[in-house]
Amino acid sequence: MRIEALLADACDGLQRAFGRTPDPQLQVQAPGRVNLIGEYTDFNGGLVLPLAIDRGTLAVAARRDDGLLRVHSATVGASGEIDPARLTPGRGWLDYVAGVAFAFRSEGLAVPGLDVALASDLPRESGLSSSASLEVAIATLFDVATDAGLDGAARARLAHRAENEFVGVPCGRMDQLASALGRRDAALRIDCESYAVRAVPLPSDRVRVLIVDSGVRRQLTGGDYGRRRAECEEGLALARAHGIAPPDAATWRAVDPAQLPALERALPPALFRRARHVLTENGRVDATCEALFRGDAAAAGALLQAGMRSLRDDFEVSRPELDFLCESGDATPGCFGSRLTGAGFGGCTIHLVEPSRADEVARAIQARFAARFARTPPALLVTAAEGAAPVRK
Repeated sequence: MRIEALLADACDGLQRAFGRTPDPQLQVQAPGRVNLIGEYTDFNGGLVLPLAIDRGTLAVAARRDDGLLRVHSATVGASGEIDPARLTPGRGWLDYVAGVAFAFRSEGLAVPGLDVALASDLPRESGLSSSASLEVAIATLFDVATDAGLDGAARARLAHRAENEFVGVPCGRMDQLASALGRRDAALRIDCESYAVRAVPLPSDRVRVLIVDSGVRRQLTGGDYGRRRAECEEGLALARAHGIAPPDAATWRAVDPAQLPALERALPPALFRRARHVLTENGRVDATCEALFRGDAAAAGALLQAGMRSLRDDFEVSRPELDFLCESGDATPGCFGSRLTGAGFGGCTIHLVEPSRADEVARAIQARFAARFARTPPALLVTAAEGAAPVRK
């Protein structure tokens, strides 16, 4: 994250919008995240492997004594006011701030009166969790301002509640946990049933993570993401009805992958494909962790490729632009493997690459994409970063 530049943008925004100078104690950052593998498994009680990245959201604030929240976004170029006593969704980007206030109040936690300015170097709606980064930044800011003493997992839980219950996105908790608990030079294996977190080595001298933005934007509050979640729930209900899943199974985590032949006989084809993706993706997450622990980037890359095929064919969340970016990456020497990342339907692809050839891989992918789609996709190399915290001067 470009801390110095973002801090300057946020402080300037606070001055211009509200005529305020930030309190030095109220300056926090929260990273975005990219998911290495484990897609659509979080709300299915499965396994995910995200990493916090060195891009994110920075928030600065000055205290108010009337209990109101006034918020300015340097990224959006807009300001708004929130009364924590009268919280109503439907205000666009402000909902992510108001949602955290809602979550804090719902759990009996104080919401401070603040003038807040935000700055970010994350592209919006691209699969890098700009929304979770914003929510976790605000949760961290409220925590610091009120001396609540919340740990990262608690702040992630509150941020997730904001997105689920206030914003209305039925996502799992992966994004918020990755932003709150990120580790330098490591991905995080998160068990979305127990929320146990384990660091998995991702040293930047052995492998780099390249992200390429397809330029296709998607909104998770739209129907596609919700339909996929509903299909998973419908398939699980049918699996219970046929005695394939345990009668008390709340997620697909309770179903053994060995039941796939029985599921194929019992479920409609589309619902079977959704289930097959979820059940096989959990295995790919653990296999990727094992590959990274032994330093086998080629094996990890092959698992990313398998995950992409499953997302494209079984879960049907890819787009031609995403397919082409992954095919271009996989055809380039120095790239171990590629897949779409995030919810799909647009956004970014992720590529595991050799550190010495990372720039070469990026240029090759960009050139091929430009020749096909007449525009050059943004590409950025990221490193695994620490989670949300006060800004260290």
